[in-house]
Amino acid sequence: MNKNFMKHGAFSWNELMTTDVEAAQQFYGALFGWQTEDDPGGEGYVMVKVGGEAVGGMMAAPPECAGMPPAWGVYVTVDDVDATARQVETLGGKLLRPPEDIPDIGRFCVLQDPQGATLCAITYRTP
Repeated sequence: MNKNFMKHGAFSWNELMTTDVEAAQQFYGALFGWQTEDDPGGEGYVMVKVGGEAVGGMMAAPPECAGMPPAWGVYVTVDDVDATARQVETLGGKLLRPPEDIPDIGRFCVLQDPQGATLCAITYRTP
């Protein structure tokens, strides 16, 4: 991952939750020339690469998302995801998913701004 993406406030990851990962791979590969490969540690997770660099991922929508249309989610890097989560409601937003760990990656939450747009905030683990 590009080190500039690790800075507080930087957009750092894009992730598609879909009902058909294989069809998404074919569509976006043909449209944008993206390369994809299975993530060896993530069952069913597919890495999206541009010029050999991982820029995002694709995965089947989990059961708790049944009925939701496929959608792209974006991640913004923050220094402290727990502190960011505490700020959301004081700034007029909603915390849709409280901070939780992603093994070997970091800690994230899902938030919604006062206008209704959603995104994920993430603090990456340092090696």
